[in-house]
Amino acid sequence: MLRLYNVTYNEVMQKIFIVEDDTSIVDSLKDILSREFSVATTLNFRAVAQEITESHADLVLMDITLPYFNGFYWTAALRQISKVPIIFISSANDEMNQVMALSMGADDFVAKPFNLTVLNAKVHALLRRSYHFSASELMFAGYRLVDSELMSTNAKVDLTATETKILQTLFESGATVVPKDVLLAKLWENDEFIDANTLHVNMARLRKKVAVINFDKIHTVRGVGYVLG
Repeated sequence: MLRLYNVTYNEVMQKIFIVEDDTSIVDSLKDILSREFSVATTLNFRAVAQEITESHADLVLMDITLPYFNGFYWTAALRQISKVPIIFISSANDEMNQVMALSMGADDFVAKPFNLTVLNAKVHALLRRSYHFSASELMFAGYRLVDSELMSTNAKVDLTATETKILQTLFESGATVVPKDVLLAKLWENDEFIDANTLHVNMARLRKKVAVINFDKIHTVRGVGYVLG
């Protein structure tokens, strides 16, 4: 069963789970993140998904290159059982790895060496959009968007935090085109952290996911943005 996220942002100290085998990087991350969050790290690289699930983590920082199984493997495994937000942190900074990470279900990708202040800002932004779902129900063409679920009359799909925010913005705009920069601002909340490629990959993944319940209403307005229709 997919884990649901109903905790209000900053209501309790949230937990960040770090999946990284470089101890110097782990120490650097713990130094800055532990000022605001509870921080846990992997103890058994053969049981990463189990450790994350049992820790009740609120967000995961995932490396690609790991002992035994890589970050892609563990992200795919997690997405079978959980919607926990995931940010990849990796020195494998080519476009193919970014696309692979996001396609597997990650929410964002940060290349090493990274600026700890920027990474911290991304963590805060992702936590905000993960736990700030509106309780209101949005409707379009017979489909309902409630929290992190898109529902038809007889089927539904579970959405990640990023996918939910994208659909929420589109549903609220109805038949009005939503420019790409507006979507990016809502997702990342600050122009400094915009990544258009991340939006493109998340949109492709979202379209594929909602096609399972025959939702084919997301259209691209070339050079402008996206619209429901």
